[in-house]
Amino acid sequence: MTARRCLIVTAHPLRQSLCHHLADRAEAAARDAGMTVERLDLAQTAFDPRLTEEERASYYADFQPTVPGDAAQLARAEMLILVFPTWWSGFPAVLKGWFDRVWAPGTAFDHSPGFGPMIPRLQRLDAVLAVTTQGGPAWIDWLVLRRPLRRILRLGILRPCAPRARLHWRALYKAETAGAERVADFAARVEADVAALARDTLAAAR
Repeated sequence: MTARRCLIVTAHPLRQSLCHHLADRAEAAARDAGMTVERLDLAQTAFDPRLTEEERASYYADFQPTVPGDAAQLARAEMLILVFPTWWSGFPAVLKGWFDRVWAPGTAFDHSPGFGPMIPRLQRLDAVLAVTTQGGPAWIDWLVLRRPLRRILRLGILRPCAPRARLHWRALYKAETAGAERVADFAARVEADVAALARDTLAAAR
């Protein structure tokens, strides 16, 4: 049995950020679990989040991705780990642009006749772990905003493109004031999440 593929996508401009530390820990856990890991740092690769004129013009015709390497990484991933900060209650612009330009026709989905429901293409994707840092407290995200990013990712992105993928969400709230002990505990939880999801993903391949 060949090793299962894990794609880790980070979306923080600072290489010494907490997000990158958490991504490093997630990568180590995935490799320890026997996954083949690819890493995509959207900030370091200077990914342009803007959908181009050519991309938009061909979106409903013969869409030709202008970032084919990123599209290929996504297409072969069986486990996806997203590590990003939550800013203004939303995805960082570079991560939103990655969804716009890479989760595109021919890669993540196909159009159905008459603009009906999207036809999913990411049938290999079994599990998605979203790891995010937030400045605000948990009660605002849960009770006031009702966890908008989790709903968008689960219902607006994964369901039409990767319906088999199980979403696991791990958020570090009040991250700006988190001490070393709380960060270490959160990182350990991320490692445990990765190990569990990798174990399930590898078991599904048998």
